[in-house]
Parts: sequence; structure tokens; C-alpha cells
Amino acid sequence: MNIIIRPENNEDVNEIYHVVQKAFENADYSDHDEHHLVNRLRLSANYIPELSLVAEYEAEIVGHILFTEIKVGNQTLIALAPVAVFPEMQSKSIGKQLIIEGHKIAARLGYKGSIVLGHDKYYPKFGYKKASQYGIEAPFEVSDDNFMALELIDAGLSDVHGVVEYAKAFFEK
Repeated sequence: MNIIIRPENNEDVNEIYHVVQKAFENADYSDHDEHHLVNRLRLSANYIPELSLVAEYEAEIVGHILFTEIKVGNQTLIALAPVAVFPEMQSKSIGKQLIIEGHKIAARLGYKGSIVLGHDKYYPKFGYKKASQYGIEAPFEVSDDNFMALELIDAGLSDVHGVVEYAKAFFEK
């Protein structure tokens, strides 16, 4: 399967909205607002255009990932949220390709670490570990198993400690 991963562009916005909406439509652990969240984050100061990526298959967008800037203490990291793959295209390694490419770009851009609130059986495959192991805390009540961090460079999180400050867009509706 020939998947192309590339940065989103202005013409992709409606297609991304649809893909994200469909991807989370029947998700158990979701507020089913992820498609609106992507639009809010895109308008925020935390948005990083190079880290809003789409997956294309046969000239159609079938997946999307977004990383936005967050603060932990005086350090700027990124948060992975959300990653979405059109339901019919799930379980074909598209999410994996989006995550890996996003991590590569983020490291090239100089980001030292990534935070994710997600499935504790999925994200460790990419090197994510409990954020608490690094002294990083969520700003809300969440299972330690589901709040994870990843060093994008060697020892990238060695001097990062504190509570994550997410973009305000995460808490708006």
C-alpha cells in the first residue's frame, strides 16, 4: 500500500475534519469532539504547521496527526493529539507511519520530547513511557498508564519536570 505522508495544506481542512470525525465516531475513549479540537488547535498560537500531517492513499486523505506546542516548566515540548485514520483504513499501519514521521520532523525542528494521553498498549510501541517516570504530570486526573512521554532526542527529558500546560483550545468547546 503506497501511503504518502505530507504536511497539510489549506485545501485539506474539510477533508481532515471529515477523517477525524469518522475516526472517532464510535471510539470508546473519546468526547467525539476531536474534529472540532483540530480546528481550534489550528487557530491557536500552539499550532505547528510542519507537524500537522496527512496520510494520502490514491489521492485521498485517509489519516491525520497533529502535534502542538505545550509547556512543562520552562521547557517547550509537543503534545500528540489527535491521530486519526479513516475507519476503513485502520489496522494498515497508517497511524504508525504518521507517528513515526511526526517524531522525525519534530526532532529536526528541535523539539526534545512529546507527550500523549492515549492507549497504554499502543503508544509504548513508539517508545512512550509513563510521563511520571520523567517527573511530568498531567494538569487533570488521569491514569498514570495512559499519560506518557517520549524523548525525541537522547536525554531530551532529563531536565523537564512539572505539570503540562496544554493549549487552551484543548479545554474549549
